[in-house]
Amino acid sequence: MQQVEITKTDEEWRKQLTPEQYAVLREKGTERPFTGKFEDHYEPGIYTCAACGNELFQSATKFDAGCGWPSFYEALDKTKIIEKLDKSHGMMRMEIMCAKCGGHLGHVFNDGPQDKTGLRYCVNSVSLDFKKKDSLGTK
Repeated sequence: MQQVEITKTDEEWRKQLTPEQYAVLREKGTERPFTGKFEDHYEPGIYTCAACGNELFQSATKFDAGCGWPSFYEALDKTKIIEKLDKSHGMMRMEIMCAKCGGHLGHVFNDGPQDKTGLRYCVNSVSLDFKKKDSLGTK
């Protein structure tokens, strides 16, 4: 597994993150479906890691999977995401984490749009921040 760039103590993460962000990003929790701020969000821009600002997904790759969490068919750059087999809760899934800080983002599945990549990166809204296209220096 690749090495993360940012390492902090649990205490440092608890000071930086909200309790909900800490539960998801550091303890691999999950927010309730259809409750996240980015589930129905479709502004042009870049979705970043809420813990470290690592750019993860472009808004153009977001789609409505109907699952209750923001879904993307492609990562901005595969090197920005770590994939790890997750056998928790009696399931076999591929966990996705931020490669910069190791924060838990969600899971990736093979049931995404077949005319694109066939992937569905299912991400917790609380794991994400968003940079509007205008703030990226592009018009």
